[in-house]
Amino acid sequence: MKDISRLTPKEIRGLIRKEKWARPTAGLAMGYAQANLVILPQKYAFDFLLFCQRNPKPCPTLEVLEPGKFQTSFLASGADIRTDIPRYNIYRKGKFEATVIEIKEFWEEDFVTFLLGCSFSFEEALLRSKVPIRHIEEKKNVSMYITRIPCKPAGIFHGPLVVSMRPIPPDKVTLAVQITSRYASVHGGPVHIGDPSMIGIKDLRKPDFGDAVTIGKGEVPVFWACGVTPQAVAMEAKPELCITHTPGHMFITDLLNEELATLSGC
Repeated sequence: MKDISRLTPKEIRGLIRKEKWARPTAGLAMGYAQANLVILPQKYAFDFLLFCQRNPKPCPTLEVLEPGKFQTSFLASGADIRTDIPRYNIYRKGKFEATVIEIKEFWEEDFVTFLLGCSFSFEEALLRSKVPIRHIEEKKNVSMYITRIPCKPAGIFHGPLVVSMRPIPPDKVTLAVQITSRYASVHGGPVHIGDPSMIGIKDLRKPDFGDAVTIGKGEVPVFWACGVTPQAVAMEAKPELCITHTPGHMFITDLLNEELATLSGC
């Protein structure tokens, strides 16, 4: 296998489908957008769509599939939502049940799939401007934390905002804000900068999802809304079934990041 970081999105999805890649996708297919996944029975679909509309920072909607459909018509030609993500999480009535590498055996004809913007998509722009991305440097998953910031409820869905954190040198914080604010479709600018305790995070060394990363002396923790928020919300709302990506293991699309910079968040 040649260096996976040089493969096209379609080639990477092919490896994932063949179960030859089951690791986080940060740093892969640079230049192309990645997406979060939420799959729900149809009876919950309107409530969740309304939840996304009311909470565009953590849940910027890129595509919603018709009930029972598992191939996208906009983000990735020929992709199969059931097999083309490295790992999936299964939640039943608010409880985490399992992590699996494909979901064909779970598939139902009334499933509605939501693909939401992911902050991995703006990391290429940060790197081009020499803003370091620590989890890529350390070959780790991004650090993610459940905050005490409530999302706006919709129907059955309610719960806390989840954020991703990247340590940024102080002289590059303004640049990071300016760059990411261009990408409303993939969470946009930060929701918090600095003291994590102000948003209910007790210890940056103990993320709720992902891996802890090194924070250098003087570096500033910068927090962006995260597409793992629906997983925290599912644990609060307790739908009968909710299938998501495993945090950090994203759906890689054929859409260029720069195309997302021209889209408005939903």
